[in-house]
Amino acid sequence: MGKRNANLSGLARFVTEAFGPTSTSPPPTHIGSQDTPFPDSAAEGPAPGIARRASQNVHDASDDTVRPKKKRKVSGLLGSSKERYDASGLVPFYQDPSQVPSHLQKYFAQRERYFSLYSSGCLLDEEGWYSVTPERIADQIAGRCRCDVVLDAFCGVGGNAIAFAKTCERVIALDISPVRLALARHNAAIYGVADRIEFVLADFFSFARSLRESGSASRRKIDVVFLSPPWGGPSYLTDRPDGQQNTAHGEGEQTPPEFSLSAIRPVHGKELFKVARGITRNIAYFLPRNVKLEEVSALVTDPSGEEADYVPAQRQQSKGKEKAEVEMVEVEEEWMGNKLKALTCYFGGLVSGQEHLFDS
Repeated sequence: MGKRNANLSGLARFVTEAFGPTSTSPPPTHIGSQDTPFPDSAAEGPAPGIARRASQNVHDASDDTVRPKKKRKVSGLLGSSKERYDASGLVPFYQDPSQVPSHLQKYFAQRERYFSLYSSGCLLDEEGWYSVTPERIADQIAGRCRCDVVLDAFCGVGGNAIAFAKTCERVIALDISPVRLALARHNAAIYGVADRIEFVLADFFSFARSLRESGSASRRKIDVVFLSPPWGGPSYLTDRPDGQQNTAHGEGEQTPPEFSLSAIRPVHGKELFKVARGITRNIAYFLPRNVKLEEVSALVTDPSGEEADYVPAQRQQSKGKEKAEVEMVEVEEEWMGNKLKALTCYFGGLVSGQEHLFDS
């Protein structure tokens, strides 16, 4: 019937319909007022019809004023189609520099480098702002780690997990924070890859232990482990060991201190690598650009410093004695423009020239 009007013009039409086109009775002018009470009018002539219709109309109008309006459903950043992935409200979604705390301003300025689809609603918590891998670097690493199943041991807000989902059949993403897992899933939904990532609330060591205890028959095969553990916050480039002095190459210029694997959290970086090696030998280790490379090289040697024999697929014969092939480590520099951001150290079959070690 369309929108009901609040004035009295609509009531005159009802009266006209009740009396027909030949009626000479004037339409009522004050329906429902004290001058024309409904009970008295009901006992006279055609008035019952008028009173009934007017009463019904007034009742309907009363319902309109009393009945609560249906609340409009508010959709999150992902819209109604991806509501089950939506983490809107867990953390702020900054859209303007004026909204951003001062200590996060420089990271916000690079938001499109972290997530090219940031403006579509990508979310980061405070730790995520300074620890997420820039998207182009994450894509580069994912291309090198192309496989069936990859384990992202410290997924954070999902930068690397999203990239892996583009090149791998399945991604297992671990984190100890339910908030960061929710943010990672939210961001993965924006990129359309959430269905290829299995988000698991667990620490890497517990997961590795349960995987080891499950037995070889039922063990889930993981082809590659990606390690991107916490480096100790943004100060990893300025913190120096006790007693170590700054080395200046020029006025106002200082070299960053060497980063030791012992500074990695929550455990020593060497122990972390050892646990990952128990799952697969194919490891990508994301480390600060100032890491001590001799410590990285030592990860594939035994405690005595001798090169370890990892029983490679091919062996060489030399003077009647079996000689084990030496395993190499490949260090890839990750640049953004003219700035070196980090190093990715590849082990096992991920190293160029050692592809035969991938399935060994």
